[in-house]
Amino acid sequence: MSKSKPADAKSATPPRAYPDLHDHLDALRKAGLLIEVDRPICKDTEMHPLVRWQFRGGFPEHERKAFLFTNVHDAKGKKYDIPVVVGCLAASREIYRIGLNCPLDKIAETWSNAEANPIKPKIVETAPCQEIVYQGADLDKPGQGLDGIPVPISTPGWDNAPYTTLSQYITKDPDTGVQNLGNYRGQIKTRKRLGMNPSLELRPGIYVHWQKYKKMGKKMPACVVLGAPPAITFTSNQKLPEHVDEFDVAGGLVGSPINLVRAKTVDLLVPAEAEIVIEGYIDTEWLEPEAPFGESHGHVNLQEYNAFMDVTCITRKKKAILTSIISQVTPSESSLIKKVGMEPMLLNSLRNGLGLKCVKRVFLHEPLTNLRKVVILVIERDTPSVEVWRAIYGLLGQNRAMGKFVIAINDDIDPENMDAVWWAMSYRCNPVLDVQIMQHRDQGHGPRSQRNGGVDASVCFDATLKDDFPPISLPKKEYMERAKVIWDELGLPTLKPQSPWFGYSLGDWSEDFDVQADRAVQGDYWVTGDIIAQQRRNDVEMNTEIGRLSKKKDGDH
Repeated sequence: MSKSKPADAKSATPPRAYPDLHDHLDALRKAGLLIEVDRPICKDTEMHPLVRWQFRGGFPEHERKAFLFTNVHDAKGKKYDIPVVVGCLAASREIYRIGLNCPLDKIAETWSNAEANPIKPKIVETAPCQEIVYQGADLDKPGQGLDGIPVPISTPGWDNAPYTTLSQYITKDPDTGVQNLGNYRGQIKTRKRLGMNPSLELRPGIYVHWQKYKKMGKKMPACVVLGAPPAITFTSNQKLPEHVDEFDVAGGLVGSPINLVRAKTVDLLVPAEAEIVIEGYIDTEWLEPEAPFGESHGHVNLQEYNAFMDVTCITRKKKAILTSIISQVTPSESSLIKKVGMEPMLLNSLRNGLGLKCVKRVFLHEPLTNLRKVVILVIERDTPSVEVWRAIYGLLGQNRAMGKFVIAINDDIDPENMDAVWWAMSYRCNPVLDVQIMQHRDQGHGPRSQRNGGVDASVCFDATLKDDFPPISLPKKEYMERAKVIWDELGLPTLKPQSPWFGYSLGDWSEDFDVQADRAVQGDYWVTGDIIAQQRRNDVEMNTEIGRLSKKKDGDH
């Protein structure tokens, strides 16, 4: 083992204006959102299944917490000196917003500001991430290579190895020198060999870099970060343009330059406050089998030929903590960490990039479908049809695999309530007029069917209101609120209102109807009975709509 220069504490720990992982865990601990498990836990068979239960055990999102395991061993009984934390970045929106250091209702604004106002990083000479350094022959010693890192098995019974899941791969474009930071899985293969899968359907920047190095006939230098300041991890999970350095946007998130230090054996810059950094070269000539692995699309990703990295160095903090993320079947930490940042970025692109101010919200459906398959656009009422379709097409253009089903609704429909969405689909969407199929689409992230030559399509629905409709048939808001007061007085179970929980007008409602309804709640409904008796007719059919007769009569004039 070799160590970084024995500098004094001040020089070894450069000043920073943002939290590292340890600071973030302290904040979660104070907020009561960190469960600390001191009993022995097997990383290969127990760790992920234990945390998985809070995603599949019927718990609402706000009750999910992070788990810190301090007594970790593997299936053979080997113990590790590195704790493992799971769920610490996005088990819930509350955990996410603590990591982002902003209120829940400011998350979208924070991301938009970061993207619009990036801050260049600061290069430092010494860093906590290099307090311990293993390189060369040191890596061959037991516990000093990849075998010394307590990487869990994510999907016991299906995965063929431990896989890093919250692992940020850093590579550099050999032409422009711009670094790319992306989150990809890494298969632990030997003490000095790490597999990887860049998910080509998501157009990762790392693959573009790999192709360039392959053309040059050179191996690609790379670093893998395991545990970083939250702002860096959040940024690595967003799909930014290839010319954008994620460290710049991370700086924009925290309003301060991110500290970077030069790696020991490759020409790359890494986060100075990273917990663990793996350095090496990714082969560009040979590929080897990788997976099976339980993936975020909800299926096991079967074996593929993928790249691998030969490890040249591992650096870490003295008191490093390994971060692992719950992925696989959604909802999961993996989906939420993407969703919270991706939705405002897509909205910003549609509203400001394409000028579609009619779009009020982009909602990515999360449970089971994993964000990209079902996308709901919330559109301002009375938006012309041509603008609704321009918004749908604009969304499809964001990503070749984005939106297998795209549904446009108005803002009186809660996109998080799929029953309400189906309601809009049922009464506001005419399949002959309001449904289009976009062909020649990528299948995206998930099992790849070879039907239709492996090419998919998108089905688009305009479920916005095109006409005035009668009111929603629920009591008006004031009556529901009055009833809620009585409910609470009776000590009944806490209400969890589901939209819609009160009635409101959708345009097809007259002042006379309001008068009749007011008479009813005042007990004067017999007055209405006397009035309607004067409107009897014998020249119309049963179920004839009076409103349509009135419109027809007005048209005759």
